[in-house]
Amino acid sequence: MTPLARDLAARIARTGPMTLAEFMAECLTHPTQGYYTGRDPLGAAGDFTTAPEISQMFGELLGLWVAACWQDAGAPNPVSVVELGPGRGTLMADALRAAGSVPGFLDAARVTLVEVSPALRTKQAEVLAAYDITWQADVNALPADGPPLYVIANEFFDALPIRQFLRKGPAWAERVVTGAPDDALAFGLAPPLPVASLSHRLADTKDGDVVEQSRASEAVAEALGQRITQRGGAALVMDYGDWRSLGDTFQAMARHERADPLQDPGAADLTAHVDFEAIARAASAQGATTTQLTPQGQFLERLGINQRAQVLAQSLTGDALDAHIAAHRRLTHPDEMGVLFKVMAITPGDCSVPGLDP
Repeated sequence: MTPLARDLAARIARTGPMTLAEFMAECLTHPTQGYYTGRDPLGAAGDFTTAPEISQMFGELLGLWVAACWQDAGAPNPVSVVELGPGRGTLMADALRAAGSVPGFLDAARVTLVEVSPALRTKQAEVLAAYDITWQADVNALPADGPPLYVIANEFFDALPIRQFLRKGPAWAERVVTGAPDDALAFGLAPPLPVASLSHRLADTKDGDVVEQSRASEAVAEALGQRITQRGGAALVMDYGDWRSLGDTFQAMARHERADPLQDPGAADLTAHVDFEAIARAASAQGATTTQLTPQGQFLERLGINQRAQVLAQSLTGDALDAHIAAHRRLTHPDEMGVLFKVMAITPGDCSVPGLDP
């Protein structure tokens, strides 16, 4: 049992069951015992691998995407380039290297990383030592006014806390974390109650269906929508999920395998599928516009990943070539990340978005 597990069990004994959102927030971002607070969770030695760690092509194409948007906007100087949850800094390093081929872009770019983990900030500083980088702990710290804002959020929203609701007739029973013998934790259900924010889901669900809701995700989308409407630019959201939440997608990952989310709180990554409709609604409420949802594989192919893969393959042989081919497949193939992962952009209005136009 982790120290955090004992702390959570004691808290539940004092104050009662926790919502799943409260549990996730404690497990992921507790100041001293949270999963992201003091470790590098990425790569073969960690618990999961994200797209930028699979191939340099991913970050390169996103960097060129930002540069293309910047050119379409008239090449403003300065321009703010932001990544939410930037991991080791791999994506941004690849993005800036590729975007550096566009004349004037690096001179104009002011780069900010939104990161809560001290351990990952240290790694990002090493990887991006050649660039002038600033950090913020929260998207709300980004100024409401300023130059155009281009945001990349790759596998960021999936780690934001969710609540789960089980439909029972016209009401909803919220899934909670409660106590069990020997200071263990268990899942339970709160008494069914009407939930105003889920009233529209009564039309497309039935008894026993689970709907997930992330107020944290909606708050980030609201902040992005407000800033992009005010400042111009775009936000690119890439994550696994679908247009509308349906079903239990809450999971824990440890050492690249599924784990019991209640077994070792603070020692495993906790995520859920992203509800893109909720993000779109929150951003739109601030005056922004969102593009249609597009599978990641299709988006990357529109940006030229097949051509880039062919160029890189020319200098590779043997195991290196095999790994390169496997990486391309993993990013784009429907049986890998190509369909499960989706892409959506938040923009100030109806404007052209590379790779996402109908």
